[in-house]
Amino acid sequence: MNRTRALILAIIGLALAVSAIYYSQTNTPSQLEGVEIREYNGQRLSSITAFRENSIKGPQHIDNQSYRLKITGLVDEASELTYEEVITQYPLYEKVVTLYCVEGWDVTILWEGVLLKDLVPEGTVDPQARTVIFSAYDGYSTSLPLNYLLENDILLAYKMNGVVLPPERGFPFQLVAESKLGYKWIKWVTRLEVSADEDYRGFWESRGYSNDATVP
Repeated sequence: MNRTRALILAIIGLALAVSAIYYSQTNTPSQLEGVEIREYNGQRLSSITAFRENSIKGPQHIDNQSYRLKITGLVDEASELTYEEVITQYPLYEKVVTLYCVEGWDVTILWEGVLLKDLVPEGTVDPQARTVIFSAYDGYSTSLPLNYLLENDILLAYKMNGVVLPPERGFPFQLVAESKLGYKWIKWVTRLEVSADEDYRGFWESRGYSNDATVP
């Protein structure tokens, strides 16, 4: 009787072990969407949905596995960075910055990302360099003075209000062009080109918008 009972218990134990192995292999966790932060250090934040859709071709959907951020032009060595390399190999910073659109609306968001002056350090650019030209996945472009990027804490953001940028907000990266009007805040950034061309005009600038774009 004891031998029979022991055999039954052994069979049950084996069945439970096999079930546990199967469950651990098949029950992979699903990733839930992050919950956005709406207040930071006592400051009320805008919602990530409080933007108007005004991109030139609508929201872009980019695969982060095949994505590459290209850094070219008047630099010591051109490079291509994967999405993971950008967010793991450079220090990350948070900063609350307000975007002011020429259409008359504004949003105040907690941005998280890497500094442009870390991606393009001053010691790696040619002395003739004056401008950084930004290009996007949808063909949009804009530019900013190199000195503006080196002398200020300007972020290339991958998160807003604590959540990863959704496609309509510029995933994988949006430029946080602090103190500049919204058309300088390029989304879906794919290339940074260091240039000597101070007269470069991007998409809206070539259509009559101010190339300086400082918030009044």
